[in-house]
Amino acid sequence: MSRLPHMATLRNWLLGLLGAGLLLTVIALLMETNPPVTAEPAWDSPQTRVLAKRACFDCHSNETGWPWYDRMPVGSWIAAFDTVRGRRALNFSEWQAGGRIREMAESIQGGSMPPAIYTLMHPGAILNDQEKQQLIQGLQNSLK
Repeated sequence: MSRLPHMATLRNWLLGLLGAGLLLTVIALLMETNPPVTAEPAWDSPQTRVLAKRACFDCHSNETGWPWYDRMPVGSWIAAFDTVRGRRALNFSEWQAGGRIREMAESIQGGSMPPAIYTLMHPGAILNDQEKQQLIQGLQNSLK
């Protein structure tokens, strides 16, 4: 008899967690949008744009690719919230002059961009040392 009240409490907690998870998933899915591209930097070369697209655009542009696993619970939360934060910090699709070139270069060179959690599921975004230098130099030339 003493187990029944505890089981009901546990069941209520589990149902509450399930409901919260579903609500977060719905909110995240509603955030998975690609607004129109309004302005891009004056890229110094097509190669700079290709490298930026490969390593940066999913979080830092309005041209995000939303794979199937970004539609699943937890994956959708991470993808949506990281993309919203990334676009707020830097958005190549809503470009305004005066970007933070030094900060971008340090993030790319130091390996914090693209982040490891992203490259785990998107290994094509990993840049070798030469590509990092090309991207940094291209961004410096493009974003003056």
